[in-house]
Formats: sequence, C-alpha cells, structure tokens
Amino acid sequence: MILRILAIVLLAAPAFAQVAMPDPTAMSGTPLPAPELPDGTVTVRVVREQMGNNISGQTVALRVGGASRTATTDAQGRAQFDGLAPGTLVQATTSVDGEVLTSQEFPVPAKGGIRVALIAGLRQAAAKEKAAAEAAAREPARPGLVEFGAESRIIVEFQDDVLTLFYLLDVVNNARTPIDIGGPLIVQLPTGAAGASMLQGSSPQASVLGDRLTITGPFPPGTLVAHVGFSLPNAGASLELRQTWPAALAELFVAAEKIGDMKMASAQLTAIQDTPTESGVFIMGRGGRLNSGDTLVVNLSGMPAQGRTARRVAVAIVVLMLGLGFWFALTPGAARAAQDGRLASRRERLMADIVALERKRRKKALSDSEAARLQRLTADLERILASLDQAPAGGKDGIVA
Repeated sequence: MILRILAIVLLAAPAFAQVAMPDPTAMSGTPLPAPELPDGTVTVRVVREQMGNNISGQTVALRVGGASRTATTDAQGRAQFDGLAPGTLVQATTSVDGEVLTSQEFPVPAKGGIRVALIAGLRQAAAKEKAAAEAAAREPARPGLVEFGAESRIIVEFQDDVLTLFYLLDVVNNARTPIDIGGPLIVQLPTGAAGASMLQGSSPQASVLGDRLTITGPFPPGTLVAHVGFSLPNAGASLELRQTWPAALAELFVAAEKIGDMKMASAQLTAIQDTPTESGVFIMGRGGRLNSGDTLVVNLSGMPAQGRTARRVAVAIVVLMLGLGFWFALTPGAARAAQDGRLASRRERLMADIVALERKRRKKALSDSEAARLQRLTADLERILASLDQAPAGGKDGIVA
C-alpha cells in the first residue's frame, strides 16, 4: 500500500515531485530539441567531464545520410551545422585524447534545431569521484548535523479499522565524511503509539522500542533509511497528531487514506488536495521546511470511530477473561488443557493468514505494510509452536502435530 501511495504522489500530483539534476552520462550524446535555433540547424557541444569545461578548436564530424560534414568548436565548445534537410538522419562524432564520442542517430526536425553534447572523460571522472568518496567515507566521523531529507513521508492508513501510521524517513548526510551529531537521533512517536516496528529495508542503525525510534550514529555520507510503522488504537473520530522532530525536516509531506468525510488540516501544510486513485481517495498535503525542535501539528477529523457498544463488549470480554483466569488458577490441569486448545486455535488462524499472504506474494510483490504483517504473523506462529512444544508428556498428541 505504501509503495502504491508513493507512486500516486508522483503520477497524480506531478507538482509535488522533486526535479532531479541531469545525469551527465545520460546527457552525453542525447539530442535535445532547440526550437530557438534556425530551422535545419544542429549544434554539437564538446566538453571534458562536466558541462562548462568546454573544449575549443575540436573537430566534430556530422554524418548526414551517406555523406559527412565537419566543423570546429568555438570558445564555448560548440560546433554548428546549418542548412540540414528536415527528416535527414544525422549522427555526431569526435575524438578527445583517443576517446571516441558518438551521439545517438536522430532526424533533423522540420522546425527549429537540435542541440547535442558530447562529454569526454566520464569514466575517469566517475572513477575519481568514487575513489574520493570512498576515501572520505573512511575518515573519522566529524561533528556536524544531519536532516530528514525531502523524500521523507508520513503515511496514514486504516488497517482493520485501526488508524495506522508509517514514517518513511530518509536521514541525509550531505557531507563527504561520516557525521557525529553527539549521540543518537531519537524520534519520540506520538502519544498513544502502539505496536511500533521497523519496516523492511530500514538501516540496521535504526531500531524502535515502545514508542521511541532510535537512529544511532555516526551517519555515513548519503542517505540512511529508517521506516517505522505503528498504530493509534484510541484515535477516535478526530485526532491532533503532534510530532516533534529532533533534526530538521527538509520538506513536509503527509498522505492519508480518506474514509468517509475525513478531513486533514494543518497550518504547516500549504497545499492539501484529495487525489482519487484506483485504491480509493487519498488526502495529500505538502509544506515547507521544519527546523530541528519544531513540532508538526496535523488535525484529522471525520474519521470512523468505535461506538459505545463496541467498548462495552470489550469491557465484558476483559471481565470474562479475568474470571476465567481466576478459575484456571484453581485448576491448573484444566487451565493447561484450555490454554493448549486456545494456542492450537490461534495457530490455525495464523497459518491460514500466512498461507493467504504467501499466495498473494507468488502473484505480486507485497506492500511494505503487508510484508511487515507477514513478519509479525510468522513471529507469533513461532512463539505459539514453541509454547505447544513445551506441553507436558501427558498432553494431547494432536495439539503439537
């Protein structure tokens, strides 16, 4: 479900997507439309390792159909070819220090022109950058700061009518060396958080205990993933979600599964919109940067809530369990038999749920929440099997089969 929501964010709300810097490796040799150029014009720019490091006086060949034309680059590293017939297939080539650089083959457009860059020394530059980064990463950690990156997300879902939250956090160290912030990064989850667990793919430096997410340092260069899920079982029909951040959050993004007339409001979310998807409607909100120590406040209203009848039933069940516990304390043999029966029944339900998830996984990849649920079910099943294996020798043979 989480992965589908993130895909929805990028597909249904493109204004929210981050704009990535162009990759020089992908840019080299790729023709780009240039409507500002005269019709039938192709310019070829030759640079070394990166844009701006122009190579002047370089001979460039342009194959035009079965013929070839040449031109020399100017001070900006550009060679220009004019008067090309629309639809003609062309391809640019040059050689820098023995390295042959060739563009894609492309047709001359009917209107405007084409710009193409040929970048020399990309492999050498990448190797030098990798070596420098590895050397820097091996240096001792130095004091500094990290932040939660712009790709961090807060996702709100309903699972079995219980409000469930996922913090998909990217801890970003923009330095080239490891950073020591003076201790662990601790995220105190909202009041009432229950059943918190780390999600698959999280760094081993991240762990959760009770309602506290701890991310230990030093923090390596780049991004450290800390994805945690938890529930708020007593949320009610409305909820004020408050989250204080121990480090700066580069950009706010909150997505909530909309049930009924549910609404989301926050003074810190500057854009909130309902987005229909194949899986339902999601409320998506985005805001600006939060500094370290700031508290995010999001109000959710119009949510489904348990009525008084459900609460009375829950209280009655608790009273019944207490009474049964007292009776079992007086009759340990009966208590053990009843306990084994309950464990066996629970074992069957867990196995059925696990089989259902495994069948689903054979057809398609599980969502993060489903994978986390499968892990919990498997752990519960292992504990129950261990308890049943400890039954006394006189127990029923069929219970542990």
